[in-house]
Amino acid sequence: MKRDTMSLLERYALILGVFPGGTALSLAEVTTRTALPRSTTHRLLVELADVGWLARSGTKFELGMALFELGERVGLKHRLRTAALPFMQDLFSVTEQTVHLAVRDGHDAVYVEKIHGHLSFPLPSQIGGRLPLTCTAVGKALLAPESKSVQQDVLARPLRRFTPHSITDPKVLSLELDSIRRTGVALEREEAALGGCCLASPVMVNKKPIAALSVSVPKAQFKPELLAPAVRTAALALGRVLTRTSPDTPQ
Repeated sequence: MKRDTMSLLERYALILGVFPGGTALSLAEVTTRTALPRSTTHRLLVELADVGWLARSGTKFELGMALFELGERVGLKHRLRTAALPFMQDLFSVTEQTVHLAVRDGHDAVYVEKIHGHLSFPLPSQIGGRLPLTCTAVGKALLAPESKSVQQDVLARPLRRFTPHSITDPKVLSLELDSIRRTGVALEREEAALGGCCLASPVMVNKKPIAALSVSVPKAQFKPELLAPAVRTAALALGRVLTRTSPDTPQ
């Protein structure tokens, strides 16, 4: 979309969308990332700070507490996170490795919750952040049970390469999705970040993938045969809980 034809609301959304989690940006950085005029960017930043959606510290801005409060009230996150946390905590207790909960939004996996220990290794995932469905275990777990039309739409686009191990051939990924549908388990070996591997399972409600649970571990400690039963069991149990509470499920 051309910047000069954007509505005011779209410009606000554009500015908020360029802020990475936990990072403050200067006026110059926001101007560069949005490609909006500097004067317009400054005015919008000040207005967003006035309502608490941004916080200002010196010459820099960061996402404000008002956005955090609004985010915590999002229905999907509140219901899903509340139901999933006990299962995530169980997985963390068993594996002592980073546990993720993610949902699909278009062509991306959005991370709703993350549990990790003091010595967890660096990962590109963050709560509220997103990564492509095609190079993450949670993403592939979410994509595999989807309709053929959704899969074809994703596979028809260029597959992003994050590491030399990222799958960029749609035929290879399509075969992997077939395997995930059979086993209920998705694997990712250094496809999103070097040194890290992940195993995920979809959370199914009324035969639809509404979320995915995963465990991420350093490459040297990755043992799918040990992780798969725990992750699969947690995803199935969470799916049963959500099915019982789903408004679409007959009582």
